[in-house]
Amino acid sequence: QVQLVESGGGLVQAGGSLRLSCAASGLTFSLYAMGWFRQAPGKEREIVASISRSGGTTYYAGSRKGRFTISRDNAKNTLFLQMNSLKPEDTAVYYCAAGGPYTTETYVNTEGGMNYWGKGTVVTVSS
Repeated sequence: QVQLVESGGGLVQAGGSLRLSCAASGLTFSLYAMGWFRQAPGKEREIVASISRSGGTTYYAGSRKGRFTISRDNAKNTLFLQMNSLKPEDTAVYYCAAGGPYTTETYVNTEGGMNYWGKGTVVTVSS
């Protein structure tokens, strides 16, 4: 049974930082492309960033590149999202997702390409 468990969310002031983690179990983590998505109140879920199975290729949506950094530790079956210079508009539920397995270094940046989802962690950025 695949489980993705996010942690690290919370309340932070604008300009602050948070580091999200996603602990994966029940799958061969190193074969899966991973991603972070988010859903703000009243909005649809959207891609934040994604990473290939070895971590060699990354994708960032919109203006997140430069403020957010996605990374993974395959030895610990864990995905990370370092978020800096947070803005109130970053307030959302953040979800970890896994797509694959893949034999190539590909990233997945669509919801439809993901096979497994975590339950999310709440990030609130106050102004």
